Amino acid sequence: MAAFDSWDEVIAFALGLPETELSTSWGRPAVKLRSKAFLYPGREAGSFAVAAPLPEKEMLIETDPGTFWETDHYRGWPAVLVRYGSPERERIETVITRAWWDRASKAQRAGFGERP
Repeated sequence: MAAFDSWDEVIAFALGLPETELSTSWGRPAVKLRSKAFLYPGREAGSFAVAAPLPEKEMLIETDPGTFWETDHYRGWPAVLVRYGSPERERIETVITRAWWDRASKAQRAGFGERP
């Protein structure tokens, strides 16, 4: 499976998740579910940001710092930076899908299934 090499590729995947929409957050593009943003282009060149609970974020950075990282701007915030071009596409898709699931309604979760 090819790596995510651009924001367009990332949003194409995310917009394939149920009931997502491309919108804005703080004046920048964002993918949202139920008006809640979970995916952003990020402020750092070569990366995008995805929402992640702090314990998961820490685990992702610890286990794969070549893919997942943070700057001071994101420190203490429930979002992790993801480098474009990482060979870990399946893992990145799982992180994005979890961010979607975490914002889903009970009905959406029931229709989707267990948290990935």
